[in-house]
Order: sequence, then structure tokens, then C-alpha cells
Amino acid sequence: MIQPAWRGDLHAYLGGIIRTADGIAESIGGVSDHVHLLIGLRATHRLADVIRELKAVSSGWVHNEIGTRGFAWQEGYGAFTVSASQREAVRQYIEQQAEHHRTRTFREEYLELLRRSGVEFDERYL
Repeated sequence: MIQPAWRGDLHAYLGGIIRTADGIAESIGGVSDHVHLLIGLRATHRLADVIRELKAVSSGWVHNEIGTRGFAWQEGYGAFTVSASQREAVRQYIEQQAEHHRTRTFREEYLELLRRSGVEFDERYL
């Protein structure tokens, strides 16, 4: 689990990984069991490669810098495109994660996003 004591540092570190990969980290936030990233990638980026690098490098950072050896990201990820007209709404949504999750679980939130977006999903990754 992502602990409140180092959550902000993790989010900052994730932003650094994105910038190092020549991406744009617009907003990063989350709660104890997941993160949301609003990022800009170039056409030459392969999303799966960016996520693989993000997970590998950040896991190493948590293990080495925080000392939490048991930390691991889940297998898989969810990714959605966001139109320019919706970026500010998504940014606010990310910034209000703690408040948002007082009324619904991550699973409920994720299922709603998938269904609303018409995305097929594999139950193993929920």
C-alpha cells in the first residue's frame, strides 16, 4: 500500500520518470491502493513501454529509498485518452482522489470508468 507519509514523494518521483522519458506530467495523485496520472506522451512513445518503465523504476525507488521491500504494482493498468476540453476536469478529479474515495471504492470507480468509456476488460486485472 502507498502510505501517506511518502505518497507525495512517490507522486513527484513518478512525474520525474515521465519527464525523463520525454513526456509531460500534468497531474499525479491517488490514494493508498492506486495512482492516477494525467500525462502527455509523444506519438513515438509506446504506452506499454512507458508503464513498464514507470512501474519498474518506481518500485525500485520505493524498495531502496522508502525501505518497503514488499511493495509492488499490480499486474496490468488502465489507460484512457483525454480530449483537450476535458483535461481540467480530469486534473481536478485526480487532485480530489481522497475525497472521492470516501464514497466509493477503487473497484467501483474503475468499473464505472470502463463502462462509461465502452471498454472491454478482464476481471483478473480489477
